This record gives sequence, C-alpha cells and structure tokens, in this order.
Amino acid sequence: MNAEINIQGVVLETERLILREWKLSDAKDLYEYASVPGVGEKAGWSHHESLSESKAILKRFMEGKKTFALELKSTQKVIGSLGIESLRHDEFDQLYGRELGYVLSKEHWNQGLMSEAVAKVIDWCFHDLKLDILVCCNYLDNEASARVQEKNGFQPYKKIELSSVHGLKWAQMNVLKRGELK
Repeated sequence: MNAEINIQGVVLETERLILREWKLSDAKDLYEYASVPGVGEKAGWSHHESLSESKAILKRFMEGKKTFALELKSTQKVIGSLGIESLRHDEFDQLYGRELGYVLSKEHWNQGLMSEAVAKVIDWCFHDLKLDILVCCNYLDNEASARVQEKNGFQPYKKIELSSVHGLKWAQMNVLKRGELK
C-alpha cells in the first residue's frame, strides 16, 4: 500500500548534497539539466524543450510534495531530482512502501552523487517513515541506474514492461525491504 509522503520542510544532507523541497527559483537549474538530450530519455521522458515546460514540471514537483531537489553543496545549484513515487505494483499491497525515481545532470554522472542521494533517502524512508519496502526500476539499457540500485542494496525482483517516450520498454524491477539493508 502506498505510504503517505510529504517532504515539505524536510532537508536531508549528505557529504556533497542537500536534498530539499523545490523552489520557484530552481526553474533555470531544472531546465539546464532536463533540456539535455538523453537525460530524461534514460528515465522514460522527453528532454525539456523550453523553460516554460520546466516551470510547469517544477510546479508539479512543488504541489506533489514528494520529489526532492538535489542541490550540490559546492555550487548551490540543483543538479537532479529524486522522487518518492506511488507504488504501482499490486503484489506489494500488503506492504507499506513507495517507489523511487531519479534523474541527474549529465555533467555529474559517474561521480557517485546519485548513489549518495538514494542512500540518504532510503535511510529516511525506513528509519523516519517506517516504510516496509522500496521499489526502484530501471530500463535495461540504463546500466548506471542499475548500479545505483545495486550499490544501495536493491535486489532484482522481475522484468516488466514500462512505458517510455519510445513506447513500451523492458525494465528491471528491484526491491529493498526494511531490515535488508547492508
């Protein structure tokens, strides 16, 4: 079952990142990374075509109160997002959980930043929110996302078809249950 999520007022900190609510002033940062071809497509959505499109997405992030802005401490710039989305898989109806989804600026790929952010959110979800399970999926051609999940203890569950800007694509569903953390 889907746990209630509200990140309003929540600030999580790692060595290099601040995970916080989105602000209207983040629109240009969002557009800067979300408009790069290939970034959104790795997560199943089209890259942003305009600043106004990014502002509309930003408004949804702010209203939804379930998506963290990932702010790089060294630059105070938002370089990605990490959402705690609704579970969309019936087999977990008896468990209190959510699904993680994330995207990171291409210039910051392969630096361990998303692994760092995901680890912090896992800790918050299991220890503060007392969730039973977290689910995370990655398209089979997104090996970097798979590595983030593996580093954070997610275990392969099954292959599924997910919609994307390219139609249905095969993805790996991974799960992490409270108590199974490394």
